[in-house]
Amino acid sequence: MLTTFNTESCLVRCKQLLRKFPEHSVSFIWFTDEKVFTAAPPINTQNDCLYVSATTMKRDIDAERLLRTRQTFSCSDVAVSKLRCSDMFFVEPGVKVNGAYYRDVLLKQQMLPAIWHMSGDFFIFQQDSAPAHHARETIELLRRETPAFIGPDLWPHQTSIQLTTGSGG
Repeated sequence: MLTTFNTESCLVRCKQLLRKFPEHSVSFIWFTDEKVFTAAPPINTQNDCLYVSATTMKRDIDAERLLRTRQTFSCSDVAVSKLRCSDMFFVEPGVKVNGAYYRDVLLKQQMLPAIWHMSGDFFIFQQDSAPAHHARETIELLRRETPAFIGPDLWPHQTSIQLTTGSGG
C-alpha cells in the first residue's frame, strides 16, 4: 500500500504525464521490461543419466561419461507499446547488465533500432526503474537519441516510493 504522500506524489506525476503526453500519443509510448529466467533446470547429481548395467555403481563410472544437465540462466529484454511488441533481446549467461552494457548493447544495438523500425519517425521512450536505466549516461543517451523520453523526473525510481504494510491478508 502506498503512503498518503506517495499517493499524492504519484497523482501529481500522472497529471504531469497526461499534460505532456495527451491521449492520442499514448499508443506511441514504448517501455522496456526485463526478465531473468531459468533456461535449464539446476544441476542435481541425483538426476545424472547413466547408460550402464543396473549393477554398475555411479562412483565407478568415468565422469566424462555422465550426462549432466547444466544450469543456465538467461535474461531477456523486450520493448512494448500499445501497438506492437519487439522481439526478445537475450543477454548471454554470465553477462552483468550494468549501465554501459544496457546503453551500448541493449539500447543502441538492439532495442532502439527495433523501435525506430516499428514506429517510424516518432515514439516516446519510457523505462522501468532498474538501476542501469537511471545511470546519468543512459539518461543523456535517451534524451539525445529518442524523439521523446519520459525521464526519471516524471517516472521515479521504485526506491523513491515508500510502501506501508496494510493490516490483514
